Amino acid sequence: MLYTNLLYFLVAIFVFSTNTPVARPVLPLLWTLAALAAVYWGFSRLAARMFNRPAAGASGYFSTEKKLSLLAVLVFAACIYLLDLKYYLKPLSLGGALPVLTDAAGLGCFFLLLVMMWLAARPSYLRLFQCSYSRSAFVRSNIKANLPIVLPWLTLSLVFDCLLLLPIPGLAGVLRSSWGDLVLFALFLFFLVLVFPPLVRTLWGCTPLPPGPRRDRLQAFCRSQQFDTKMYLWPLFEGQVLTAGIMGIVPQLRYLLVTPALLETLNEEELDSVLAHEIGHVKHRHLLLYVLLFLGFSLLAGAVAKLLPHLILSSDFFYRLLSHLSITPGNLLGVLASLPLLVLLLVYFRFVFGYFVRNFERQADVYVFRALGTGAPLIRAFEKIVLFGGGSREEKNWHHFGIGERIDFLQRCEDDRSLIDRHSHRLRLHLIAYCLCIALGVFFLQRIDVGKLSEGYETKYAEAVLLQKARLEPGNSLWPMYLGDFLQSRKMEQRAIEAYERALALAPLNAELNNNLAWLLVTAQDKSVRDPEQALSLAHTAALLKEHGYVLDTLAMAYWANGLAEEAVATELKAIRLDPDNKAYYQGQIERFRLQKWDE
Repeated sequence: MLYTNLLYFLVAIFVFSTNTPVARPVLPLLWTLAALAAVYWGFSRLAARMFNRPAAGASGYFSTEKKLSLLAVLVFAACIYLLDLKYYLKPLSLGGALPVLTDAAGLGCFFLLLVMMWLAARPSYLRLFQCSYSRSAFVRSNIKANLPIVLPWLTLSLVFDCLLLLPIPGLAGVLRSSWGDLVLFALFLFFLVLVFPPLVRTLWGCTPLPPGPRRDRLQAFCRSQQFDTKMYLWPLFEGQVLTAGIMGIVPQLRYLLVTPALLETLNEEELDSVLAHEIGHVKHRHLLLYVLLFLGFSLLAGAVAKLLPHLILSSDFFYRLLSHLSITPGNLLGVLASLPLLVLLLVYFRFVFGYFVRNFERQADVYVFRALGTGAPLIRAFEKIVLFGGGSREEKNWHHFGIGERIDFLQRCEDDRSLIDRHSHRLRLHLIAYCLCIALGVFFLQRIDVGKLSEGYETKYAEAVLLQKARLEPGNSLWPMYLGDFLQSRKMEQRAIEAYERALALAPLNAELNNNLAWLLVTAQDKSVRDPEQALSLAHTAALLKEHGYVLDTLAMAYWANGLAEEAVATELKAIRLDPDNKAYYQGQIERFRLQKWDE
């Protein structure tokens, strides 16, 4: 359950953190609040209806919870993208000084959906596990159970934001560089090793295993395996779930968690076999390998994230899509850059991370042969877990082999012990291959020349922005005029003329428009687009509307282009009187009109 919830929270955090707030929301605040209230109410009603259906014991309850958790992720994403949730939460960051506050608020909105689900689940839970919980106590217990999943991210985000606020020259640059990634990973490792285990133990309400013969026997078994740990009772689902777990990399902060139901159900030898499984995780350094797998994803995702914007901006698909949507270019870029990363996250954790977790579990299973010499006690323990836990022998998921598969592998290892070494050898090779793939992938992604890849995209991007503005505000002549100015500066003269003409159709008495188009029709490098007669007409209109020096200069050029050199000179002399600061330029124009012809 913890691994599945991890995936849900990873997706929720990713979707929120990669979303760029819009400049202007679709709905005003009151309408947005009303829409959010309706969405949360609808989700609550649906959750109540699903939990009120007849369920097949604990498996039915957990299946419903899983479906609703997935739905909560989808609803949360819809609130972000359709109701502009992050736009309204952004002010909480104190002007961008502490973005973690906005992120925490967003995560709180996701938790609120889960709270709705838990409140709807409470009656079924109390009936199923024969316990008594107030509504608030039940919600608190579920929040505490899931907080360890998000606390590392929130803690690191807070530390990072606080470091950026320190008045240390150059610190911000270091933190945002590759060195900053190493600093953050070191902080993450520190948190994971020294803070996380006791924090989780406290949040989950674990209590020390009471003194007695059973604890003495378990401790004696640990000593026989040269293994040191503290033992705690784990009240997971009122302690009625048959399971155990181990956490903590440092021996002094290592905790073995065992549910009361498991202690009551298994005999001493079977408990030893379960304990051997948990010891196997530590002996094979699986806890450290989990850190390696998270680091691998971070490195790969970071390398891909740096490349994606350049790749998208160099693609014609982005600009074609932008021309058909009302979304801003920045937001479209954010969505298109986020989607591949989201797919990468899901694929990585579902298949790569999931593959290694499943096989780590199998490797921990077969440690029982080293500890007890046989897998029979662990097989009996698995059979009891299926029998009394209400699960299915054949049920499997992305992070664990099914109980039936685990039992089958133990039985095959009982007959052929070479399978144990072969599994470890294959897993070791796959880990080496994984490290090589991540290293080579990151190396080659970083070697790509993003500058060359996205060369010239600034022009296409700016043009796309202006075109979209013109499309969204068809009655505003400024956008096609700005587009014409931009295209003219990039020597895209035919397209600049078309843009100016669209602007003139909206504002025929705009002096700047008439002047700019007249100048282009006279001075275009592409002689096929020149039109001196139309330029003269436009320049006359501009001069009547706005008698400034630079406007008269355009009119003079139009006179000259139409063979009227004397009129051109007279107009430049008038420009000198109006704009004496630029007298030298205008005199140069006069000499040009007297000595040259326009088409030379």
